Amino acid sequence: MRYRGGMVYTIQAPAKLNIFLAVFRRRADDFHELELVTTVLKDVADLLDTLEGEPATELHLTITGPTGEGLVADESNLVIKAWRLLEETAGRPLPASLRLEKHIPHGAGLGGGSSDAAAALRLGNQMFGLDLGDGILLRLAARLGSDVPLFLLGGTVLGLGRGERVFPLRPVPLEPILLVHPDLYVGTPGVYRALQDVGYPFPEALGSQPAGAAPPWRNDLTGAALWVCPPLAEVRDALRDTDGEPLLCGSGSCWAARYATTSHRDAAAAALRSSHPAWGLWII
Repeated sequence: MRYRGGMVYTIQAPAKLNIFLAVFRRRADDFHELELVTTVLKDVADLLDTLEGEPATELHLTITGPTGEGLVADESNLVIKAWRLLEETAGRPLPASLRLEKHIPHGAGLGGGSSDAAAALRLGNQMFGLDLGDGILLRLAARLGSDVPLFLLGGTVLGLGRGERVFPLRPVPLEPILLVHPDLYVGTPGVYRALQDVGYPFPEALGSQPAGAAPPWRNDLTGAALWVCPPLAEVRDALRDTDGEPLLCGSGSCWAARYATTSHRDAAAAALRSSHPAWGLWII
């Protein structure tokens, strides 16, 4: 959180990377039981949304930034939804002028909307001196969406249930990674519905890991996402051609690929920039 002169508060909202995502049974509430390990990518400058706020006479949200096109700033936006939950909890209006600058691609599996919602909870709590503790904020975050609580914890997080029950983990080492976004949109609900067609490839949960060890590089949603959006396979194959090991980010459409060395990763990035200039690339 940064406070600037003129009563303007600023907070950054990072992307996330699911290193491990296991999908189990479908629950009575139509959500799926999940187990996931996620790392919040707070040090990737080009994948940081920024939320600013200052007191005003009424609540208003403006969205700008290179990935903000097409996003609406009405009551359906997760930032506004988070703010309304704060107002409900505080028992009073929290009028503010909010400005969201978007850099995280929408519908990419990087958690941009959820991160923005978590940022709004922290921002409003600080701006209006609500003094809501971590437990209350986490409960509000779980009401907003499965991924929102992990952004309140930050770092490396274990998620259970539908992902909303979060527990901090020791940081795990990340190998050299390249993130690739092909400018495709993949809707999460459609991917989960497609699981009924493609099945559940991994019935077992994450086994016990040595302290500090990275979990398996796994995403049980991959087959369903490819079923829903076959062009995703082109990105996967291009990463394999550069000797990367691809992993779909969440329900897509972004892919992560890990490499044996930084030089291999950097060479892959250069090759993909040349062969697919329309794709977004980030080095982790």
